[in-house]
Amino acid sequence: MPTIVADLGGLQLYSWVFSAYMLSRAVSLPIFGKLCDLLSTRKLYIAAIVIFTASSVLAGMSRSMGEMIVFRALQGIGAGGTFALAYIVLSDLYPPEIRGKMMGLVSFVWGISSILGPPIGGFIVAGFTWRWIFYINFPLGCLALLGIACCLTNTREKKRKTRIDFAGVVTLSLSVTALLAAFLVAGREYPWFSLQIGFLFATSLCAGVLFCYAEKRAEEPILALEFFRRRQFSLANGSAFFSSFAIFSLSAFSPLFIQGVLGRDPAELGLAMVPLTLGWSVGAIVCGQLVTAAREKWLSVLGSLFLTVGAGLALFLANPEMSLGTYSAFLGTAGLGMGLVTVPTLLLVQKSLPPSDLGVATSSQQFARTLGGTIGIGISGGLVATSMSSTLATIASARLENLPAQLAEGPAMNFESLFQPQVQAMLSAAMRESLRKSIGASIEIVFWAALLASLVSLVFCFFFSEPRPKDGKEFWS
Repeated sequence: MPTIVADLGGLQLYSWVFSAYMLSRAVSLPIFGKLCDLLSTRKLYIAAIVIFTASSVLAGMSRSMGEMIVFRALQGIGAGGTFALAYIVLSDLYPPEIRGKMMGLVSFVWGISSILGPPIGGFIVAGFTWRWIFYINFPLGCLALLGIACCLTNTREKKRKTRIDFAGVVTLSLSVTALLAAFLVAGREYPWFSLQIGFLFATSLCAGVLFCYAEKRAEEPILALEFFRRRQFSLANGSAFFSSFAIFSLSAFSPLFIQGVLGRDPAELGLAMVPLTLGWSVGAIVCGQLVTAAREKWLSVLGSLFLTVGAGLALFLANPEMSLGTYSAFLGTAGLGMGLVTVPTLLLVQKSLPPSDLGVATSSQQFARTLGGTIGIGISGGLVATSMSSTLATIASARLENLPAQLAEGPAMNFESLFQPQVQAMLSAAMRESLRKSIGASIEIVFWAALLASLVSLVFCFFFSEPRPKDGKEFWS
């Protein structure tokens, strides 16, 4: 991103390159899930891949930060579709007793890709141009498109009613977009109690009320409200939400702790973050091999416990003198827990609804994860910026020579920029020490938030229903 900003300008729009992608991805998940219960899975998958691939090429051709943000939003729509459909297709192809193994394999592939992606991206930017981190999706997308078009067949009978709930789509999209936008900008671009943030929350609430009204009247609602009356559906999605809140808060702000408090360079930072993703992948694939109907509850409890322990260790033991390996072990423990939570909660949500609503069930869990992660990052970012405001104001008031204008005018909006080498070189030793202490105190708040979210996820898991013999009714209460 620093390379892209240097080329395109628009530092004040820096965060929206990420935010636009997350917002559109979150909105598209439940929509693709519902459409998958009504329309051809194969055609939807092809459409999602085409959207993602085409928008990637357009993002690579961007001439301004505004264009980049628009194309990233389109890319998020395609990403939401491919993410939801990958799990839905596996759920269509495999019966529940071996579905967990397949889910574990998908999570493992995702984890390995997450580890390989950043260094490959760095190599591309250093050796070629930043535009190729987007262009590389074209050949990969075409390969995926060929495989889906030639090999995927529809195996599940779809509902005969194909009337799409457009009112539900519009109101849900508006409610979720306004809600997530509020959490993403509050405390950074606008104060928490500003008119702008109040307007976003009010918009989300009004659109949410309209969504509930639309769903009660729709023949085929995007997300039927009656599903939330099912205990297993609500508890499993709640656990997915809070566990994602915890893990993404840790993931997003651990780099700030590693660079700002432990004083490590970017290369060491990259290696230190690997255990979190690797632990997530290992946890998912191990859970996939072990999970059965009798173990789903207790594997999710074990996963939430690991996540709680990882967050607790980071909160109570992390300090400026600790080794990087020790902190990485904390992240690995939390990642392992997240991998153990992800698969059972998805299987439990799927079992809570009839097979005809498999798409909605699958995408609802992924939507809960995305919502939890995005809100977690937003709240944590707002807390960090608010906590660091006095230190950042001191830096801004120092009127350092050559300090970027956007940073000098409002450093709370761009505190990540303080770790650029050229900016660090402008700070005095006393100012750097003050910044380090401020970061340590701010990140402690994030650790507290992650720990509390992990505990809530753990409580939800304890209330999952135990499996009972089939009695001609529902297998799960």
